[in-house]
Amino acid sequence: MISQEQFDKEIQGIIKNAIREDVGDGDHSSLACIPATATGKAKLLVKDEGILAGIAFAKAVFHHVDASLEIETLLEDGASVKYGDIAFYVSGSSQSILKAERLVLNAMQRMSAIATKTKFFVDLLEGTGTKILDTRKTTPGIRALEKWAVKIGGGENHRFALYDMIMLKDNHIDFAGGVTKAILKTVHYLKETNRDLKIIVEARSLTEIEEILENHEHVYRILIDNFNYEDTRKAVKLIGDKCLTESSGGINEKTIREYAMCGVDYISSGALTHSVYNLDLSLKAV
Repeated sequence: MISQEQFDKEIQGIIKNAIREDVGDGDHSSLACIPATATGKAKLLVKDEGILAGIAFAKAVFHHVDASLEIETLLEDGASVKYGDIAFYVSGSSQSILKAERLVLNAMQRMSAIATKTKFFVDLLEGTGTKILDTRKTTPGIRALEKWAVKIGGGENHRFALYDMIMLKDNHIDFAGGVTKAILKTVHYLKETNRDLKIIVEARSLTEIEEILENHEHVYRILIDNFNYEDTRKAVKLIGDKCLTESSGGINEKTIREYAMCGVDYISSGALTHSVYNLDLSLKAV
């Protein structure tokens, strides 16, 4: 996984690019009718139910726009919220508050939706020992925010991107000439380039799992992809404690617990980040 320093750089990059995109050469609506010396106060109002996420990001945005803005936090990331709750107050330059408003809301609404869905899946897995993972099926440009929201909701991050973990999927295996060739070529590549990256290998059948296990000492986790329940149980038994196991492929709220009961260590779901509806939040002057 990426380091905290790398992650922090991603967040700062998101803020800088979003402000550039939204503000351009100035927030002329505010500049036109609000004096530069005007001060005010606003509240983050919750108009929905779910898990709140993005408080820490909101603080970073406000302080990027204007370091003198003051934030009074009433709720923290991960809190269960309902209609009418107030998450925080922000006070200071009225122009600065308005400049940051849309980025704060856009980010918090989406992050809260992802955290809410993640928490729903986490609750479905309670007592099974299986953990929920996100994927790379994220919105281009804001992956760090979406993966942050998954963690706030109680899930775990898969790899962050292509550079921090090896994942040999069906196309890699086919292009490489088979499972064994793909694994051995990868091991050689890591040695030649002096990289220490974990290797995950996708299996499309029990036969491929048996082939992967012939080189299991190089494999961190086996992705049991699009298997039915019976074959998943067989796969878990075959793998034993040689590698960690992960189920994926169209798993939803109706099937996730049954897959967990097959004994897999992880279940990955792109739906955590690509199929959510924003939580309704507003920033209102007080």
